[in-house]
Amino acid sequence: MSTVLDFEEPIVELERKVQELREFSTQRDVDVSHGIELLEERIEETRRRIFANLSPWQRVQLARHPQRPHPIEYVNRFCTDFIELKGDRRYSDDRAIFGGFARFQGRRVMLIGTRKGRNLKQNVEVNFGSAHPEGYRKALRLMRLADRAGCPIVSLIDTPGAYPGIAAEERHIGEAIAVNLLEMFQFKVPIVVVVTGEGGSGGALGIGVGNRVLIMENAYYSVITPEGCAAILWRDGAAAPKAAEALRLTSRDLVQMQIVDGIVPEPVSGAHRDPDAAAGLLGEAIAKALDELSSLSADELRAQRYDKFRAMGVYEA
Repeated sequence: MSTVLDFEEPIVELERKVQELREFSTQRDVDVSHGIELLEERIEETRRRIFANLSPWQRVQLARHPQRPHPIEYVNRFCTDFIELKGDRRYSDDRAIFGGFARFQGRRVMLIGTRKGRNLKQNVEVNFGSAHPEGYRKALRLMRLADRAGCPIVSLIDTPGAYPGIAAEERHIGEAIAVNLLEMFQFKVPIVVVVTGEGGSGGALGIGVGNRVLIMENAYYSVITPEGCAAILWRDGAAAPKAAEALRLTSRDLVQMQIVDGIVPEPVSGAHRDPDAAAGLLGEAIAKALDELSSLSADELRAQRYDKFRAMGVYEA
């Protein structure tokens, strides 16, 4: 059953009326094509109006939409010959992060991504998309392999954040993320990062150091979730919409602050309404970024990555 967000209801109601008219036309053999055409025009107008004026909280809701495509689903749409490689060679295989070699538009690439489930059982298996330390160590092992093979790295992020539990602390989650940050700045190959849904704090940054950092139109990237921020500042999780506004976590805000390099457009109603079109737009953006980086030397790639992140947070009083 499809999930409908509150601001999507006017569109869904019009679509329901179109379906009712089609059924009426079939049952009564009556031509209602003109009425259907008018309603479809109204649907498009309503869709454009609503999605052009979404609040930050509404975009957070879209980033978390149950039907929104996950990174592995994008990989399956625009890559071939994907070979998943598992395990961190120290503790275990963390299914919250996947990775492996694939062929993308004629290129060999190393794909790293976070994984979410579609139901409770799947979400439990992947820890609701929140990785343990072994997930980041697995990602680092695969990125080192790509670096030795001279293979570009593509990282797709959709996670609420790294797992904050006792088990993660016991196995040094902070150290695992910090080592990833350190080593990703040293790699000699191009790195393209895309936040496709949720970009949660260090959990996202642990596989998010890139020469190009992109974000999908209705994704968000933030140091804390709106609910967490609301609980700290207002002591009330219901203040999440206010927190989302204050955090400036939308794609437009992030481009303006130069945290990300560009926005990957989505179909007008969001990626969940047309996953194939969303995958096509994402694939185009990744290909363009890889083309732009292909002529840079290893030293230039490292310097660009360092300068890019070093400049974040710099301001003039």
